[in-house]
Formats: sequence, C-alpha cells, structure tokens
Amino acid sequence: MWDWSYAYQILPELLKVLPITIGATVVGFLIACLLGLPLALARRSRSKWLSYPVGAWIEFIRSTPLLVQLFILFYALPLYGIALSPFTAGVVGLGLHYSTYLSEVFRSGIEAIPRGQWEASKALNFSPGHTWFRIILPQAVPPVIPVMGNYFITMFKETPLLSAITLVELLQTAKAIGSGSFRYLEAFTLVGVLFLLLSYPSSLLVGRLETYFQRNR
Repeated sequence: MWDWSYAYQILPELLKVLPITIGATVVGFLIACLLGLPLALARRSRSKWLSYPVGAWIEFIRSTPLLVQLFILFYALPLYGIALSPFTAGVVGLGLHYSTYLSEVFRSGIEAIPRGQWEASKALNFSPGHTWFRIILPQAVPPVIPVMGNYFITMFKETPLLSAITLVELLQTAKAIGSGSFRYLEAFTLVGVLFLLLSYPSSLLVGRLETYFQRNR
C-alpha cells in the first residue's frame, strides 16, 4: 500500500541527489554538442585519411552499449594510469556516446543546405570561416533542434546507468532507500515523477526554441 508519510519522508533524500542527475545530463549534452559538430565536419571531409577513421569511430561508438563504454572509462583506464572520478567518467561517457549521434544530426542538417548556397558563397569569394559560421550553420542547426532536444531528454533517462560506475544518482538512491526499508513503491514512483518533471519542461523548451528559430529564419 502507498504510504504518503513515508513518501514525504524520503523525498528530501531524493531531491538531494537530483542536482547530480541534472548536472550529468547537462554537462554530458554540452560535451556531445561540442564534439558532435567537429565529428560531422570531419566525416564530410574530402580527405579519406580523415573521413574514414572518423566514420569508423562513429559507427563503433554507436554500435556498442553505453554501459560497456562507461565500464571502460571507469574501470579499465585506471589500469593505464588514467583514473577518473565517477562523475567525470559518467559525463565523458555520455558526451562521447551521444556526440556520435549528434554528429549525424548535424551532418543531416548541413547536407540539407541547397547546393546553390555553397556556390553563391564561393562566387562571392567568402572565406571558409565566413561561409560556415555566417551562412551554412545558421541555416543547418535550427531545423535539427527538435532532434537534438530528443537526445537531451533521452540522456536524462540514461543517467541511471551511471550507478554502474558507483555514481550515486537518483535511481541508485531510490534503490538504496528501498533496500533499507523494503519499500520500493514510494521510492521508484517518486523517481518516475521527478524524471517526468525534468523531461517535460525540457520538451517545452525545445518546442519554444523551434518556434523561435522558425520565426527568425
């Protein structure tokens, strides 16, 4: 049976670790964005020495589980002298994993730009930097914002995997509470509600950003 008094009793303990879940998601997403665009540009490179290895890296990361990658970062790297804290390993793992997905998102946005835009920039003798940052990317990024937002929300729901590398986040805390009291219903229900409260405003924000960029195109 549901016990409201017990739910209120454990809620502060869950809220205490909520910033860890939010921080891991936000930092991981920023890393994914910062790495995703260079990966997309490298994969589009005319140099096979660059595009082929980057393409192989993207496919390798996309084809292997995030959990395995987290294990390698946290448990295997210390064997070679690289020790990461649970939080650092978690955000790096999330960032690396989702950067490969975002690279394909960015690449699809770039390739959707009409060929005439490139030819006009070349005819006007614009520098590559001017072409990319003033013409191509401002047109390529806004249409893919909804997809980026979906990955951001997905990353929120992937953070429970970080408990495998000893990061005490929201779900791990709920498990600890449940194992100590043998009452799992309240703890896991509250975790579900908190994830909903995180994900739904994020989806609203993505929708507002999409509307904003559509109005200002």
